[in-house]
Amino acid sequence: MIAALGTTFLRRPHGAVWAADVLRVVTLISVPVALVGWGPVAFAVMMLALLGAVVPRMLGLRPTFDVAVVLLSLVAAWSSPLDLYSTVFLWDKVVHVVLVGLLAALLVVIASDAGVIAAAPKAGVVLSALVSLAAGLAVGSVWEMGEWLGHNFVDATIVVGYDDTIGDLAADGFGALVAGFALPWLSRERRVVQPEAWVRMRAERVPGSSLRTR
Repeated sequence: MIAALGTTFLRRPHGAVWAADVLRVVTLISVPVALVGWGPVAFAVMMLALLGAVVPRMLGLRPTFDVAVVLLSLVAAWSSPLDLYSTVFLWDKVVHVVLVGLLAALLVVIASDAGVIAAAPKAGVVLSALVSLAAGLAVGSVWEMGEWLGHNFVDATIVVGYDDTIGDLAADGFGALVAGFALPWLSRERRVVQPEAWVRMRAERVPGSSLRTR
């Protein structure tokens, strides 16, 4: 799978992948816009969103999973400079539930590709949900440490506090657990382009001949 990351990223879009690619372009444009309009903090946040937009395509995730990760990463990134976290009731918790849940599922897919854990369909629903829960709490912990660092060394307006942290981690865990139960479905219907198939497709110019569904 690692050898196929580049060729999978460069594959021709199909179906809902077109929508995900449009969102990827929007995310790319958002990076300089955030820098010019809101400064380096917004720029850093948008760069993280750009990472979230690139990885799903490299993994060849099923289109709905791909679109969801890219869209939620973009929404979460723009919610910071637009002050949605502080002005919209419970918006912070909603983003934590949905985005961290999707990111946890993404981490489980990466771990299964790397051979660290069994793939979701083989591992079973319960085990997949528990592994996703652990991944979600790990992502949430890094998120909270990032907020603390940002509050103390970059921008004091970033909200931190014991109640906020515990609430965010609880939302992270809930979202990751729910996503874990959906992992057997999320991890199916992937499109992975093997390097040798990519070379053959480019030589023969036969669109789609290199696609392998997982």
